[in-house]
Amino acid sequence: MKTLNIVGGGSAGWMAAIYLNRYFNREVKNFQVNVIESPDIGIIGVGEATVHSIRFFFGAMGLDEAELMAETNATIKSGIMFRNWKKPIAGQTHEYFHPFDQQQPGGSVDISSAWFVGGRKSQERYDEGVSVNSHLIKWGHCPKGASSSNYQGAVPYGYHLDATLLARFLRRKAVEQGVRHIEATVTDVEVAAGKILSVQTDQGAFAGDFFLDCTGFRGLLLEKLQSDNWESFADVLPCDKAVAIQREFPMGTNPRSYTVATALSSGWAWQIDLVNRQGSGYVYDSGRISPEDAERELRDFLGPEAGVLKCTHLDMKVGCRRNTWVGNCAAIGLSSGFIEPLESTGLHMIHLGVSLLATHLAGDDGSGVLRDSYNEKMRGFYQDLKQFIVLHYCLSDRDDSEFWRAAPATVEGCAWLKSKLPLWKRKICEYQDFAGSYASIFTDANYRYVLYGMQHYPELRFAMSEGELEGIFQRFSQLLVRAKAGTLDHAQFLQAMHAKKVSLTGP
Repeated sequence: MKTLNIVGGGSAGWMAAIYLNRYFNREVKNFQVNVIESPDIGIIGVGEATVHSIRFFFGAMGLDEAELMAETNATIKSGIMFRNWKKPIAGQTHEYFHPFDQQQPGGSVDISSAWFVGGRKSQERYDEGVSVNSHLIKWGHCPKGASSSNYQGAVPYGYHLDATLLARFLRRKAVEQGVRHIEATVTDVEVAAGKILSVQTDQGAFAGDFFLDCTGFRGLLLEKLQSDNWESFADVLPCDKAVAIQREFPMGTNPRSYTVATALSSGWAWQIDLVNRQGSGYVYDSGRISPEDAERELRDFLGPEAGVLKCTHLDMKVGCRRNTWVGNCAAIGLSSGFIEPLESTGLHMIHLGVSLLATHLAGDDGSGVLRDSYNEKMRGFYQDLKQFIVLHYCLSDRDDSEFWRAAPATVEGCAWLKSKLPLWKRKICEYQDFAGSYASIFTDANYRYVLYGMQHYPELRFAMSEGELEGIFQRFSQLLVRAKAGTLDHAQFLQAMHAKKVSLTGP
């Protein structure tokens, strides 16, 4: 039996532990999985939103959804509302919604093309014309129904959750399933012939056959094996700091089932509602604004109506490892790479990294072929996400600050995206445009929400009959009627989750 040492806890360490333990030790114990976690080093713990695919991770781990949500103070996330990313339109703040679904109610062309040909952009936002989630949030509903199964709903959804509580929840579940939790602080890493022999800690040395670096931006293990192994994305994604504020709910409000991302002077602010508080923060370019001014701008934006519980300043290292797997060590989470949290991809990249590592480790013969394959894919995934995030910035027409005046030029560092933007002014953005890419979650449907939300519209020169157009959108309207009847009010759904927590832990 081999030993797999995971150094570092947090979401990365414990997601990796529970996944790899389940993958390799389901029938026969192939690995002793250890998590070496320092009691003295806290986790960042501010990443509180997810993409919808994280449900598949939790479900595959056999976790009960109601228990998960109750233990992490979670709410449902139906998508992200973007505000102020362009100049006001007709005196109104610019906004668009990026939901987790796009409907295709049938017809000779897709609903997006029909939306343009039918001239519907004069009467509704693009997302309102093609997404059920866009209407659920207006009704105050979430995708879950009274009889929805674990991780199932009328349409895809993600979560807002407390990242610190998630790590504790996963730790408890992993230990119950046989993972060994070692509380120790790493003091040194013993390396020989390009491999890690052991980690030295204040509780002794721990040898292993394979190591996972989950030590965050420090990359404590991987840095010992290969220096100069970081590719920065600062040339196109200059936001390198954040100030995060946890605060009480404004009086008389219920948690929203969507994230809000509002553009400020030198970056953007997030607002994420949990059942017990709101998490907010300002992701900004420190070359344009100081930490003190960023905190002041965030507090002014939030207003005085709710009490601040906690304020934290964070440094961010935006980019990725050129080689995520070196020798007998692979990095997972922030030590592997980081894309600013605009589209909530942190947990997704942990899920992607650890699940891909499992399939590669399962057949590894030491030749390096599988290691090289893993490194190529992980670097490609980060490069793909980089371009999708740049898309949000480069289409802005704001000129009220240095930051926003520089934003359109960020596309110059993304050759693939730069080549596609003129194309998407002449044709619909479609799945085939992504052939050969490393898209891991964001494809044509997601690009359409950003492109058309930012008013980067195609000019389509074909016609459809009134009857055909009416049929497509009538069928979409019927989908909305069924969705409204089959889903719960978000606040009522959360009350049921709270009742579940009481039954689990006692009054």
